Amino acid sequence: MGVSKRAPATDNVSDEGSKKNMKDDAVHLRRRIGLLPSISFIIGTVVGSGIFVAPKGVLMNSGSVGLSLLVWALCGVLSTFGALCYAELGTSFTKSGGHYTYLLETLGPLPAFLRLWTEFIFIRPAVASYVSLAFGRYVVEPFFLPCVAPTALVKIVSMLGVTFVVAVNCWSVSMAARTQVSLTFIKMFALILIIIPGIMALANGKTENFQNAFDSDSLSLTKLPLAFYSGLYAYGGWFYLNFITEEVINPNRTLPLAIIFSMVTVTVCYVLVNVAYYTMMTADELLMSDAVAVTFAGRALQGVAPAIPILVALSCLGALNGGFFGSPRMLFVGAREGHFPAIFSMIHIRRKTPLPAVLFLYPLVIIMLARGEIFQLINFASFSRWLFIALATLGMIIHRYRFPEHPRPFKVPIAVPVVFTIVCFFIVGLSLYSDPWNTGGSCALTISGIPVYYLTVKKSYIPERWKKAFYYFSQQLQILLEVAQQEVQTY
Repeated sequence: MGVSKRAPATDNVSDEGSKKNMKDDAVHLRRRIGLLPSISFIIGTVVGSGIFVAPKGVLMNSGSVGLSLLVWALCGVLSTFGALCYAELGTSFTKSGGHYTYLLETLGPLPAFLRLWTEFIFIRPAVASYVSLAFGRYVVEPFFLPCVAPTALVKIVSMLGVTFVVAVNCWSVSMAARTQVSLTFIKMFALILIIIPGIMALANGKTENFQNAFDSDSLSLTKLPLAFYSGLYAYGGWFYLNFITEEVINPNRTLPLAIIFSMVTVTVCYVLVNVAYYTMMTADELLMSDAVAVTFAGRALQGVAPAIPILVALSCLGALNGGFFGSPRMLFVGAREGHFPAIFSMIHIRRKTPLPAVLFLYPLVIIMLARGEIFQLINFASFSRWLFIALATLGMIIHRYRFPEHPRPFKVPIAVPVVFTIVCFFIVGLSLYSDPWNTGGSCALTISGIPVYYLTVKKSYIPERWKKAFYYFSQQLQILLEVAQQEVQTY
């Protein structure tokens, strides 16, 4: 009797152990991102080239020192409002995918597909190209001063930076997370290195550049949205943690904590960095500088000035790494939902990384880098990005009223999403008037996804011969890349 009673217990233990081992060996994305990597992921993605490049765009379009500082502060508040909305969305819908998932859950498949379409046709390649070019410029230019660095060399170094980031994200999730933590500490050191001498000079009475700070002859209400676009570009990245919800440990606690801490830290740092810039440079001098941080270092940090371009380059690399870590997860989820080819929802059988989704971005970024001048791509990419962010928060408001009983572990006051959504739609609408060429092109590319959706997703009009050829090609690619479908549901 004693043996017969104990035997089932032993069997149960062995069954549980075998199930655990099977789950450990199964192909799926692991929850490996804790609170510190989450904070590092947000800060490391937000703080990239923007704070070292965007001050010129903010000042140019705002028209005065005082108003530009106000724009920086308001952009921080607006980004924090958006981040809090996404904290609610991320704890309400536990899938990865960020914007795509929230649009799918609240407004339906067409807006979700259009977000996926625009992200990989031009938003992510444009942003990654811009950041990688900034990386290449800061690496190369110190060796050619006072001459202009060769454009071809800048592009080659930029491509090497992109290649390094892609390799890291293909190799290991843990390595990509550790790289992000390390680069985040370096870039925060760079910001502190700028803030301290600027604030010390201000405390010692160097305030002449702040006299009549709001006086301006060039203030134009039609240009203000472009000032906000430059500022919001510098704050961009607060939503990337939501792309990897399925890989975050205890997301109901980690998401809100990481978002709140990161956005408050970044907002305070950004405003102080701009105050430091204006302490050492006049508005005209800042507008004439193509590398604001380097110009600042030449005046305030003569002893360590050569280190600033290196720190800025590493900062850009961190933002690039964060983008390549987060964005492929949106494509991964979109393919899993049937909105993109199934190959992009597959994971490397040993590395447990979404290899096809990461690799898909690589040639798109390289092509855009090779094409040449992309300085206007901030406005070009920002229109579509902020339109869909506004739609996601609008969807959140609608979902609240349609499904009041839906569990929401973290809930923000309704005023936050309402204010954020209205301001986003206002900026997006006014930008069509301010910069019709770039924003109109972005709008046209976004709309171009509608016929693609109806032809390939809603009702498949693809010829049977093409389908067979595509299936064969996907099968061979799956074998070559050693990838397989996810075997464990992670949401």
